[in-house]
Amino acid sequence: MMRFFVENELSVGTNFVLPDNVYHHWCKVLRATMGDVATLFNGQGGEYTAKLTNINKQSATVFIDKFNPINRTPPYKITLIQAISKGERMDCTIQKAVELGVSAIQLIITERSERLRYERDYKKLHHWQKIAISACEQCGMNLVPKILPPIVLSEFLPTCHDELKIVMSLPHDDHTFHPSMLPATISLLVGAEGGLSADEIALCHHHGFVSWAIGERILRTETAGVVGMAGLAVINAMQSH
Repeated sequence: MMRFFVENELSVGTNFVLPDNVYHHWCKVLRATMGDVATLFNGQGGEYTAKLTNINKQSATVFIDKFNPINRTPPYKITLIQAISKGERMDCTIQKAVELGVSAIQLIITERSERLRYERDYKKLHHWQKIAISACEQCGMNLVPKILPPIVLSEFLPTCHDELKIVMSLPHDDHTFHPSMLPATISLLVGAEGGLSADEIALCHHHGFVSWAIGERILRTETAGVVGMAGLAVINAMQSH
């Protein structure tokens, strides 16, 4: 069944005029017809079943006849703290993190990361938020993660109060994360291409972060967070059985 995000209040038993972008995609591009059914979600939790009841040349109306409270999120809340990377690398990181159930993505600026140098570059935040929405449409998650504006690493660390704080690191780091029962809130920090500097890692440790090196290989910035989140999902699955 097709899934579409809408920025509107939804209510069972009501008729709803589809937003232009959903109308265009579903009715024009995918050639939906009267009686076709899709899932709508608005990021406020749960999803709605909607049936096409009217289509014309400029708009379409659906009848909302069912609500499902499912959100498909992990049992823990995880924030990916991600150094900004170039182009499609950042797009890929956001897309895959959403598929793995991330709650929020906090962008950070490190010594070796890309910077949003001009105000116009903050349009990228809108672009990345759209990628998060699209990933939710695809993977079935109904709570859309927020892409939070970038902040310098040293300014962010004192504000992070999650129960478990992990920084993806190199194999030789001795502040090692040992998997145990996962708490309700987790932060996972990933540096830029070239990694975090020694001073930055020391600062992370000072603020309660533990290092996690998965395997003996050096992972790219767009890979490390995804692997870390997948690793946490496996730990959770093993503990649940």
